[in-house]
Amino acid sequence: MNRSQFLRLGLGGLAGLALAGPSRALARTGYDFWFTRLRYDSGDWDVDQRMPSNLITSLIDYTTLRVDPTERVIALSDPRMLTAPFCYLAGHKLVEFSAAERRNFERYVRNGGFVFVDDCNHDIDGLFARSFEAQMRSIFGPDALKTLPDEHPIYRSFFTFDGPPNTGLELNGWGDDLVHDYLKGIEINGRLGVLYSNKDYGCEWDYDWRNKRFLAEDNTRFGVNVVMYALSS
Repeated sequence: MNRSQFLRLGLGGLAGLALAGPSRALARTGYDFWFTRLRYDSGDWDVDQRMPSNLITSLIDYTTLRVDPTERVIALSDPRMLTAPFCYLAGHKLVEFSAAERRNFERYVRNGGFVFVDDCNHDIDGLFARSFEAQMRSIFGPDALKTLPDEHPIYRSFFTFDGPPNTGLELNGWGDDLVHDYLKGIEINGRLGVLYSNKDYGCEWDYDWRNKRFLAEDNTRFGVNVVMYALSS
């Protein structure tokens, strides 16, 4: 059973939570995928506002998925987030989960969910990185976040990459002047539940969708890999 099938069977209905109704309602829409952005009380969660539409457009262009064309924003503290096939969390500032946010994040990941977390500072020592990584250590243990090898299936789940593609923000050298040549993740029972990036993909993909036609190569293709991996693993 892949992740998408698992979630469709009612991740939100676990332990008697009254979420089976919303979960069934989402399934009745006929979508295979909807983009869910997580709103959290600390920090600045509402970054890179055009990125989701670009990724959604690529999924429609390249795949046969039935994709909801509208981004959904839901509070991390809201139990309805447990029904999402894919969640996105990003920001520049402090990440300090409330008790409800922590509970939902852990429950979602441990029960087969997938969260793509992007540090908009692309900075290994910045506030977002330090605070988010501290949250992950607190929830999943001190060694939970591990570097993904370049041979990880996420780099071949749709398009083929030799590893994580670089962003123009890294190569242009503002911030920490580093090119991060790896991504990190947290695996639960052999499934990647958290994909963590210091590369600022969200900002890289945050442009008017009409500008895609001027790109020599569509830079959102790796986003397609992330989604396809999340749904099929």
